[in-house]
Amino acid sequence: MAIPAGGKPCALRVDPQRTHTEASATFANGSRELSGRALQTWGTRLMHANACKPTCASGHSVCRAARGTRTVAPMPERPLRIALISEHASPLATLGSVDAGGQNLYVLNVAKCLARSGHHVDVLTRRDSPSLPAAVDVRPGLRVVHLRAGPASFVPKEQLLRHMPAFLEASRELLQHSVEYDVVHANFFMSGLVGLRLKEIFGVPLVMTFHALGLVRREHQGPNDGFPPMRIDIERCIVRHADRVIAECPQDEADLVRLYDADPATVTTIPCGVDLQEFAPCSRADARRELGLPDDEFVILQLGRMVPRKGVDNVVQALARLPREMKARLVVVGGESASPDPALTPEIGRLHALAAELGVADRITFTGQRRREELRACYCAADVFVTTPWYEPFGITPLEAMASGTPVIGSAVGGIQYSVVDGITGFLVPPREPQALADRLRQLHANPWLAQAMGRAGVRRVRALFTWERVAADLVDVYEALVGVRAGTALDDAAVQRAVARPGVVRQLRLHA
Repeated sequence: MAIPAGGKPCALRVDPQRTHTEASATFANGSRELSGRALQTWGTRLMHANACKPTCASGHSVCRAARGTRTVAPMPERPLRIALISEHASPLATLGSVDAGGQNLYVLNVAKCLARSGHHVDVLTRRDSPSLPAAVDVRPGLRVVHLRAGPASFVPKEQLLRHMPAFLEASRELLQHSVEYDVVHANFFMSGLVGLRLKEIFGVPLVMTFHALGLVRREHQGPNDGFPPMRIDIERCIVRHADRVIAECPQDEADLVRLYDADPATVTTIPCGVDLQEFAPCSRADARRELGLPDDEFVILQLGRMVPRKGVDNVVQALARLPREMKARLVVVGGESASPDPALTPEIGRLHALAAELGVADRITFTGQRRREELRACYCAADVFVTTPWYEPFGITPLEAMASGTPVIGSAVGGIQYSVVDGITGFLVPPREPQALADRLRQLHANPWLAQAMGRAGVRRVRALFTWERVAADLVDVYEALVGVRAGTALDDAAVQRAVARPGVVRQLRLHA
């Protein structure tokens, strides 16, 4: 994992060996990780330790995206100390790999904007490389703290839950020896599980952003969902006991209420954002020259993680339905390596085979992974950006395309149906329906004036509603509403039984405080 420009290793104020020790993690069998029944027991007792009546700011708040333009917040009178927990999604990771995507970008940009506004932010993430220092100063007011939890190597997020006891212990050691945090903001359900315990131990308010919900994932991926079943119980407990849950779009909020019985009064909708310094319109001709793309082709861009649920096969099938005289080319950006390698990115191999079967292999360019600073040219070179996943909790790439002045055709799912305005900034189509996508692609090809108008509308929409500065300012509103309202710690055994709802699982066990 690379340290970003301007970042530098820094020393923690606590003993790194003590902070990062796994041997002191407190679970019954004395091992450094958990599996099977022991994992289930640990998760259950952690939920038990936090089955307290939730305390939260009263009233249901709505994201400012529906209330007009937000200016950048002034320097705060009293800076907040904020712990952002993101166990698998480090803000320093290279984006585009299997487990590095929107959450990494969210944590990085939220943290940077909070620090620029004068707040003090620590990002707590798992140490996944032996070369990583204990902490990295990214900029004044922002550091990334690497906690030892499991091997110092990549571990798929589906297999990380067993390492959360060690992550919790390292987090607890840090909080015990550091200046007190005003709020903990957990990202993803495993971070939320750790956040619940920190809330009980230290009385610090807990804000939760799931980024993806297990029951929604299960609806769309079925038996291909590789997470432990107890993820659902953990998420339900977090929804019940977090001080505030952040939904990223109206669909996310609706899913929290429909599937998890969330109290709407405890949910605040705040979208993701885009960095307008990174993404803005530029000359299409110049961008194509930079990328080596011809001027006379209709370029369709697909950019993002190369996993089946992103629906890139749907775009390949749509391309096969377009007439050859249209001179359409699909450019696919993403993968585990700078050169497209099916051995490292199996999804690329699957898409190659599909393209050959459909007779369109000569009309597809796989670029492999691209650096962040190269993405603007990719968006600006395209006639249209396409993203048709089966489901998408939010989706940041449509915002990046819109900020670059490129129209978007996206699936009418999740956050995409919120960020893309059908018929204004692009088109919404059903997922897994390549003919519907092909029809919209032909429409934009036949009406370049429409594509240009949609591109301009997308720029206006993003600049008005979807900047990271807005996102951070809205989050500060949530944090400040919770500061001084310290989370309760009384146990409620009935709440435990409801949270776990699994006979024979609840144990009268506690982590040592």
